[in-house]
Amino acid sequence: MTNETPADPYIFTTDLLPLDPRFLPPLANGLLGWRVYGDIMHMGGVYNGEGGDCHRANLPCPLAVRMDLDEVEKAGRLQHSYSLDTHTGIFTHSLRTVRVIASQSLYTHRHHPNLMVMEVLLVRQGTSQEPITIKMDSGFTPQSDDIVFHSEPDYKGASYIQGHTTMAEVPGGICPSVHIIWTPITPSLTLLPDQAQSRWGFVVAVAGSQDSVQAHYDTALELMANGNLRPSHLRAWEELWAGSTLELTGPDNLSRALIGCMFYLLSVFPSLHEAPGHFGGVSPGGLSNGGSGQDYWGHVFWDQDTWMYPSIGLFYPQLARAVLDYRVRTVDGAKDNAEKQGYKGLKFPWESAVSGREVCPEDIYGQQEIHINGDVTLAFQHYLYLTEDMSMFTEGRGSEVIWGVADYWVSRVTWSAEEQNYHILGVMPPDEYYYNVNNSVYTNTVAKFSLEFAVELAALLKYPAPQEWQQVADKIKIPFDQKQKYHPEYDGYKKGQFVKQADTVMLGYPLGLPMTPEVRRNDLEFYEAVTDPGGPAMTWGMFAVGWLELGEVEKARHLLQKCFKNIQGPFQVWSESSDGSGAVNFLTGMGGFLQAVLFGYTGFRVQKDCLAFAPSIPEDITQLCIRGVSYLGNKMDWLVRGQEVYIILREGAKHAGNTKPCALQVVLKNSGTKIPLIPGKPVTFPRESGMICKVDRAMSCWPM
Repeated sequence: MTNETPADPYIFTTDLLPLDPRFLPPLANGLLGWRVYGDIMHMGGVYNGEGGDCHRANLPCPLAVRMDLDEVEKAGRLQHSYSLDTHTGIFTHSLRTVRVIASQSLYTHRHHPNLMVMEVLLVRQGTSQEPITIKMDSGFTPQSDDIVFHSEPDYKGASYIQGHTTMAEVPGGICPSVHIIWTPITPSLTLLPDQAQSRWGFVVAVAGSQDSVQAHYDTALELMANGNLRPSHLRAWEELWAGSTLELTGPDNLSRALIGCMFYLLSVFPSLHEAPGHFGGVSPGGLSNGGSGQDYWGHVFWDQDTWMYPSIGLFYPQLARAVLDYRVRTVDGAKDNAEKQGYKGLKFPWESAVSGREVCPEDIYGQQEIHINGDVTLAFQHYLYLTEDMSMFTEGRGSEVIWGVADYWVSRVTWSAEEQNYHILGVMPPDEYYYNVNNSVYTNTVAKFSLEFAVELAALLKYPAPQEWQQVADKIKIPFDQKQKYHPEYDGYKKGQFVKQADTVMLGYPLGLPMTPEVRRNDLEFYEAVTDPGGPAMTWGMFAVGWLELGEVEKARHLLQKCFKNIQGPFQVWSESSDGSGAVNFLTGMGGFLQAVLFGYTGFRVQKDCLAFAPSIPEDITQLCIRGVSYLGNKMDWLVRGQEVYIILREGAKHAGNTKPCALQVVLKNSGTKIPLIPGKPVTFPRESGMICKVDRAMSCWPM
């Protein structure tokens, strides 16, 4: 397979497709997702099966079509090219002979998320006037193992099927309906003798009702008629990239990896113009995967809140809020989970679908991997600190989440008379090699912080917080070995025991547990030596962030290099494990990798009163550019180059959140220098630690 580096790092090009079809590029838009050429697509929030059998419902995809030439055309010289343009989210297969250039383009529409599109263009080459025919080999059948489809009368010349899933997620629940209308695709397309070129367009509309699917198909027809189908898609991607760009001057493979990670992560989030309330969350394999027994069945884990959310939250408060809204919609299920366990408050499921009730196929994870509660609340906390958008916590019901989790922790802890502190017994830490352990240091720390945030939020909203919230937060056990100066993963952990993935090292980042540099270093060194090299892809990003905190830039760079083993094939598709096994399009690994750059190389830390920074980049990166950082209603562009940092506050920034922009300033740590940030006027300062904060820190932008 050849994979020459393209001039444009945003375009991934090859002349041979991956041998493993799992590594074909996924195309998604926050609602619909599929893998190119695949005969299955998925729709966000549409699951089939009850409880632990719940999985993304497989929908038949009419665009499962491969373009080919007839035998006469194949007799001549033939060139294939396949490209994924991440600028535009369009996958293109091109065929070139002496007589014709044929192009097949595929995309899930970024502005109109209920639409998927295939376009075919034939352009005559040379002087021949013969008809030229290409074959359209389809693998599509209008059937599904998850949905009993029924044919409906054609709609405006398009085929139409509809049905509903065979089993609800919960007994007595609703089985979602799916309606699909598509332009019929003929077995061949012909460029007539008098034509220099010709173009064909094929559209698929997917929705939950007849009225909706017909309206979306009508929209597609209108867009095609006025020539705006592709342009409206291109504008949506252009707008999305304008507010969330991560680029560097340095190693080509790192540049492409970062672009690929951002592209695939942005692809699974809704449109910036989509009405809230329809987002179905993010699963480890994204929307393109998750059928029965595949890629975690399309369920939503802590991966969404801990690994994917931070990078999106730094750029787009609106998309970050979609994640929080998803969790709010599952509150009733979380309450039911807690009651079934015999506790108060809310217990978010280890694996979630639509209802919020536990859908993990194996009970032990849902029963014991309770750190998910703290992971969820940390996302809410970071959203508040980045936006000061109190509406999320009032009419948005975010306060119900925070206080419900606090009540759960209070009911879940056990007082130890011997140690005079609170214990959390019988858990599974993020390191899933161990279970039924006591006082997982990660679990206890996220419990402590979520309780403290509950108290903080209660004060902001003038809510009478139960005293137990602060009492438990103050006296919960955080395991620490005073002699060896490190954090044991749990009570009874013996130094040197093998671990699956990043766990204790996450105390420093993202949790931000205060500790000395010596302890931070010990945690990193102790656990790096015993972490499974075949473990999940997100692990090494967290180690890299830790070493960057300590100024060990080259160590961090070396650990990030390990991640490249998880990037498969020319389209930058990640696998969960470095040998290509596990979940594919593994967004969790991409999220960890992105955080290593977005929060590692910049030193960004989301704190209560500021966005802290401490830039540190390796020698092989000459500059790092991050455009669209959102903070307190503002959008900022950052450039780290050599020993200097440049920042410009955007004028009239779009998609910077629901709050009125606050006046901001840079405050440098060593000198105490204060530099006001004025929209449209760049500032430059030496590369050192500091923070972005309000000009008048006594004033609040918070709409109370």
